[in-house]
Amino acid sequence: MNEWEFQLLEDRPTADSITVDGVEIRKGDLVRLRPRAGGDIFDIALTGKTAAIESIEQDYDGRSHVAVVLEDDPGKDLGVLRQPGHRFFFTPEEVEPLGRPPKILVAGIGNIFLGDDGFGVEVIRRLANLPEGVAVRDFGIRSYDLAYALLDDYDIIVLVDAAPRGDVPGTLYMIEPEIPDDAAIPAVDAHAMNPVSVLRMAKSMGPVSSRILLVACEPETLGGDEGHMGLSAVVTAAVDEAARLIEKLVKKALSGTKPEDLI
Repeated sequence: MNEWEFQLLEDRPTADSITVDGVEIRKGDLVRLRPRAGGDIFDIALTGKTAAIESIEQDYDGRSHVAVVLEDDPGKDLGVLRQPGHRFFFTPEEVEPLGRPPKILVAGIGNIFLGDDGFGVEVIRRLANLPEGVAVRDFGIRSYDLAYALLDDYDIIVLVDAAPRGDVPGTLYMIEPEIPDDAAIPAVDAHAMNPVSVLRMAKSMGPVSSRILLVACEPETLGGDEGHMGLSAVVTAAVDEAARLIEKLVKKALSGTKPEDLI
């Protein structure tokens, strides 16, 4: 569709949803592009690409068109702002429904006054390249806030924290925490937050249906009895790598990888 036609559609009614192959699709859903044979050469070049629905428009003849933004477009933000060249129109017959992208939360936790325990908080500060719609929150030591977030309808929750596991300081882990069903609910420490303890507390409050992953770093020091601010040099060096690991994990999830297959 050329730019003139694009401008015409801007003033036409929009729909909340449309049914394609018996599946209702709406803004935010993912589709695979299947342009018709003999159509515009640029549209055909997008065959097989994954895109997110930006809107559902009508032309002056009342025909529906699906406006999409490519998932791998470096200028995706311009498409969301409805700029030509980054937003494309297809008929409903030219898109294959893929469902909604997973709802993801990245949660930084830790106490910045206990040395390397502030690792998760610092990683959250470095996460600048996550796609729009991925929730990124610094929970600090707010155990109850995190527990309630675990009860929300996220598909995937990535916890970011320091985790002493006996390895070399600065070592990164990506694991799935195991929570015994019969585990006793621990007392909440107002000055620290243990991810496993919070998960146990959340399970006592209701069902936790999200896939929970933990990106963690082996600490060198947790501040001792007096405590201190600032990460050790080896843990500081792992912060950017952890941020890149999380960015790759999120991209993998949004590309269609099932939550159970992420690690």
